[in-house]
Amino acid sequence: MRNALSVLLFLPTIIFAQTSSSKTLTTQQLLGSLNPITTAVPFLIIGPDSKQGGMGEAGVATDPDVSSIHWNGAKLAMAEKDMGFGISYSPWLRNLVPDISLSYVSFYKRINKMSTIGTSLRYFSLGNITFTDIMGNTTGQFKPNEFAVDLAYSQKLSPYFSMGMAFRYVNSNLTGGYSVNGQPTKVGQTVAVDVSLYYKSKKFDLGEKKAIATGGLSISNLGGKIDYGTGTKNFIPTNLRLGGGLKTFLDEYNTIGLYADFNKLLVPTPPVYQRKADGTGDSVNASTGKKIILAGKDPNVPVLQGVLQSFGDAPGGFKEELREINTSLGFEYWYSNQFAFRMGYFYEHKTKGGRQFLTFGFGIRYSVFGLDASYLVPTVANRQHPLQNTWRFTLSFDFDAFKKQNSESSNQQ
Repeated sequence: MRNALSVLLFLPTIIFAQTSSSKTLTTQQLLGSLNPITTAVPFLIIGPDSKQGGMGEAGVATDPDVSSIHWNGAKLAMAEKDMGFGISYSPWLRNLVPDISLSYVSFYKRINKMSTIGTSLRYFSLGNITFTDIMGNTTGQFKPNEFAVDLAYSQKLSPYFSMGMAFRYVNSNLTGGYSVNGQPTKVGQTVAVDVSLYYKSKKFDLGEKKAIATGGLSISNLGGKIDYGTGTKNFIPTNLRLGGGLKTFLDEYNTIGLYADFNKLLVPTPPVYQRKADGTGDSVNASTGKKIILAGKDPNVPVLQGVLQSFGDAPGGFKEELREINTSLGFEYWYSNQFAFRMGYFYEHKTKGGRQFLTFGFGIRYSVFGLDASYLVPTVANRQHPLQNTWRFTLSFDFDAFKKQNSESSNQQ
């Protein structure tokens, strides 16, 4: 049940298996096979907010905001506001299960001119699951859920560079202690860290306009494996995100931003195992007791070894490694810093999950409040695409504006 849940949470993919009993495989056979990387707690890499959600999930080099901990915690030190608070909500995979949702609450506060702290809570509700015994009799019901609590610190290294770290506690309760296939289960728990860098240039001439260039690098969810009590420990989605952006000031009121992110999971790629001659399962080396690998590398390794191994363990070689890089492209237009329009595109190769979609979004800033929303449109030919009709909503609060209003009110009195 756990593996089925993990796949349902994030991608409508099928675990890769090599059905051929041949002991040799061509590169074309390997590259033509579905071979996604699966992990536990995939909710950790779902974009929680609607601003970056409206720009194709590009977020490592966008302007700092209250949701920066997820995308690049180093951005917090560059935030223009002294303090921020935000609430985001997104129904998720509504075409598959009607009551899955992701909620996100985040807050940051500037300590001084050089450093900022932040915290966030991410909660993923998976609806309701009915447990049955081998005879099909109902044994109980449970609402599985997962959550993560973050504590982040960001420090300026110069007027243009900053770095950040975030510490994360992850709790994954998929079964509520019920037995699965007669085997007892438990709540999965782990801790992880993020390490990130952010660059924001001073204004420079771009033709007759002024512009600002940005860049970001983030390694997130670097932490221990999760154990659900089934005897197997599962990698969490350690992720490398690298990107850049260019914000151009067209005039006093109009600005546009272009952004690009490249993501790669730093988790071992599933290898291709040799099948038994009768096709009933994988062949096992009698002396070691391990499955015989035809292509790729053994994925059962420690976390740090898995991170290093992830750059060169794909069964299809370098071409398959390139397919594991997801691309996000984003566009943002602001009028008078009050109204925003956004759009973007996300691409994942079809053999690695096949998420390909357009996004659209808008933002409104009024007094101390800000409202952002985004909508996702799949571009693959599937009328029942699980990501179809995905909305995200974010409500943010500008405490600086609130203090200014109170100050002006006091002066008038």
